[in-house]
Amino acid sequence: MSQNSVIDRHRALSTVTLASLRMLSLIRPFRLRVRYIRPRPSSRLLRTQPLLTPRYIFTSSSLAMPRTAETASFKFNHTMIRVKDPQASLKFYTEVLGMDLVAKNEFETFTLYFLAFDNGTPTTAENRFSREGILELTHNHGTESDPSFQGYASGNADPGRGFGHIAITVDDVEAACARFEQLGVRFQKRLTDGKMKHIAFILDPDGYWIEILPNTFKP
Repeated sequence: MSQNSVIDRHRALSTVTLASLRMLSLIRPFRLRVRYIRPRPSSRLLRTQPLLTPRYIFTSSSLAMPRTAETASFKFNHTMIRVKDPQASLKFYTEVLGMDLVAKNEFETFTLYFLAFDNGTPTTAENRFSREGILELTHNHGTESDPSFQGYASGNADPGRGFGHIAITVDDVEAACARFEQLGVRFQKRLTDGKMKHIAFILDPDGYWIEILPNTFKP
């Protein structure tokens, strides 16, 4: 097969695929961005003119398939991180970030603290597991006074790279960051750092990253 035939066939397939995606958008609207990549050239083609292959990148949550009856009630209730000193962590999350301590469970060797933004709707024992967006802090007793305890991995350095960050949205990211500066909060990334001038990263007492971004952010 000649190079021109292969290219024509490839373009025709791409046109059909794009047309199908556009038809799908009539049923479930989404924004579609097309990026072209260059695959490895075939030995049957001229290596100086590799084909361009479209890669479709969907950029809307409207592409989510309808939830099934089995998962309709599922919610992202909470995530947990371990902390060395609960008093330092509670002070940070309640006073610096403005979260509410909504529950505390004490056990023989550890204590659990649950924090959330109540926003006018109190979190109670009855509704705590039916809401979303709760942060659980786990304190293993004794770590706060153990001189040999080196702390927990933040997830953003080796060894222990994995967990990334928590994200908090705010009305005015510049005002929020200015307040953090006044309070002496440690920054991993200030608004003026790097190319992304609309987001910042601060550090909690254990070194976990917390992303601060505007609630009007549009990727």
